[in-house]
Amino acid sequence: MLWLKAFHIIFVVTWFAGLFYLPRLFVYHAEAAEAVVRERLKVMERRLLGITHVGGALALVFGALTLAAFAQASPAYLQQGWLHAKLALVALLIGYHAVLVRMVGTFARDENRRSSRWLRLFNEIPALVLIAIVLLVVVKPG
Repeated sequence: MLWLKAFHIIFVVTWFAGLFYLPRLFVYHAEAAEAVVRERLKVMERRLLGITHVGGALALVFGALTLAAFAQASPAYLQQGWLHAKLALVALLIGYHAVLVRMVGTFARDENRRSSRWLRLFNEIPALVLIAIVLLVVVKPG
């Protein structure tokens, strides 16, 4: 069970690296005036999205395996409110990831209409979700 948990954490870190940095690349992209810079950012965004997909998929796989192992050891584990809240936040992250996928496509087609200020605010969402998830997992409130 500890191996599963360790790999889950490793891939969560990988996933969050992409969730944190892709929107930052969007900020740079929105502010870039030179075509060569925008083209380079498109390549970086596409490649980082690939790494983010891998990290996210493996985080979910190892998270599900970890959850199954804990549930097998104690069926009451699945009844805990903090776990339900964490899983809801994970669903939110999956949705955020899907939005990033669409945004990479929007930037690739040079169709972005979002301001760099909006993108900076959007970039804060995964940090807030991460804080909430860590607090839920560590503190396990009632």
